[in-house]
Amino acid sequence: MLEESKNVIKGGEFVIRETSYKDIFIPEEFDEEQLMIKQTCVDFIEAEVLPKLDEIDAQEEGLMQSLLDKAGELGILSVSIPEEYGGFGKNFNTSMLVTDAVGAGHSFAVALSAHTGIGTLPILYYGNEEQKKKYIPRLATGELKAAYCLTEPNAGSDANSGKTSAKLNSEGTHYMLNGQKMWITNGGFADLFIVFAKIDDDKSLSAFIVERDFGGITMNPEEHKMGIKGSSTRQVFFNDCPVPAENLLSERENGFKIAVNILNIGRIKLGAAAIGSSKKALDHAINYSNERVQFGLQISKFGAIRYKLAEMAIRNFAVESAAYRAGQNIDDAYEQLVAGGMDSGKARLKSTEQFAIECAILKVWASEMLDYIVDEGVQVYGGMGFSAEAPMERAYRDSRINRIFEGTNEVNRLLIVDMLLKRAMKGELDLMGPAQQVANELMSIPDFEETEDVLFAYEKKVLKNLKKTGLMIAGAAVQKLMMTLSKEQEILMNIADIIGYVYVAESTILRVEKLVAMRGEDAVKGQIDIARVYLDSTVDYISIAGKQALNAFAEGDELKMMLMGLRRFTKTEPFNSKEARQRIAKQLIEANKYCY
Repeated sequence: MLEESKNVIKGGEFVIRETSYKDIFIPEEFDEEQLMIKQTCVDFIEAEVLPKLDEIDAQEEGLMQSLLDKAGELGILSVSIPEEYGGFGKNFNTSMLVTDAVGAGHSFAVALSAHTGIGTLPILYYGNEEQKKKYIPRLATGELKAAYCLTEPNAGSDANSGKTSAKLNSEGTHYMLNGQKMWITNGGFADLFIVFAKIDDDKSLSAFIVERDFGGITMNPEEHKMGIKGSSTRQVFFNDCPVPAENLLSERENGFKIAVNILNIGRIKLGAAAIGSSKKALDHAINYSNERVQFGLQISKFGAIRYKLAEMAIRNFAVESAAYRAGQNIDDAYEQLVAGGMDSGKARLKSTEQFAIECAILKVWASEMLDYIVDEGVQVYGGMGFSAEAPMERAYRDSRINRIFEGTNEVNRLLIVDMLLKRAMKGELDLMGPAQQVANELMSIPDFEETEDVLFAYEKKVLKNLKKTGLMIAGAAVQKLMMTLSKEQEILMNIADIIGYVYVAESTILRVEKLVAMRGEDAVKGQIDIARVYLDSTVDYISIAGKQALNAFAEGDELKMMLMGLRRFTKTEPFNSKEARQRIAKQLIEANKYCY
């Protein structure tokens, strides 16, 4: 039940609104049942998956299917599926927790996520009652394995340009499906495919539920990939594949909408998986730094190594803070919509769509965080990091796909700004009003008011100024470039970086503020250091992105004035981040694991 006191925020509204720590969820608040579900997943990965990584990567016949079957028996495939279809009916944030826990499972995590996410959710959210009753219970147990067929050789990010066609036969009983799909995860063993195709001369895609046994389906051999080698990836060909007319999913030409909305969920879930994968890599790095001796000392004694371990932990903690904040926002929006009379399935889609901006941010920041952590993990291991005998080599290769999956990070950065501006144009978010206030503020005398002596009061003032930076630059870019802004991808990505860093930094501070309220300041000193170091770095990143953007479109006195504004809004007091990182690293090293 949604707390009446909770101040529900709209998607993207964080840019113009201050959030109270009382209104966010933090992972330390998961209850006993949720933690038990997580532990079941962790135990499964440790016992069934990690000992068999070489066999999984070699695609040992039937192994991945048997692992999915075992996961189905434990209920891992059905956590968020409603009880009436054989699931546990848990909320979105619980499904995020499961994805996080399974994230350390390398290729298995990819197969499971494709099955439970893009393979199952289109039917759960868009299927009619008959379709849901027929397929969802069998997907929940793993009896049926699912795949998602959207990408084509000439239709990647531009998914709606796909050429796969569907024509209704003369009897009106079946659609004849013809076309080629590529990069299909689980393709080699899936029993069920969600396939996107255009009916006749339609401009937009439609979606179909296609069983492998329908016939007319052939495949290329398994793709040879840089990473996630154990994930079955095939090209799938449909040659007059007869699909019963009743297997049209949702309405005709609704396929692109289905794809977009399911990808929103996929993006934030990818973020959760990256968090779990990062923690495992960080554990390995900490363990190795405590074991490896050079020059008569454990390498964990050296400042350069401590910097790496601390920075890895800081980035993971920050992204995790943002992920579960957004996950709960989605749950709160869902409960509000259901309370207002909306159908449960539609409410699930609408609530995720509402936070599509945050989903895109999480996808980008989490995948880049994971790449940073595994890269530095290899460096901590030194020569052993490059060896396939040690765990970092596989982690390094497997991580790279995440910046391409679910829309490339470049596409997602562009989407962050595009969605914000579209909501402003529709009147859903008042961006231009606050942007104009910031423009007016540039002409006024700077505020030298002292910050009150309360924990994070100063940091919140810094965050407020960073939001002003984003509004100033976005507002000026819109006014200056107008219709051509959509073509200025470098500027848009600069703005996206500002927005994303603000969201993650704010999430981190709010999480720690809530932790202080729960446990007291002395108990969370390491987390306080993490929040402050991340914010300090964020200011530098935003200063660089802001300067690049302004130099790209402003000139003359206008440029000088806005650069002065940028310096004003990114001015901070000196902070010894080196000592804070040393304290963070000390806690990690003493715990011999990620301990936040």
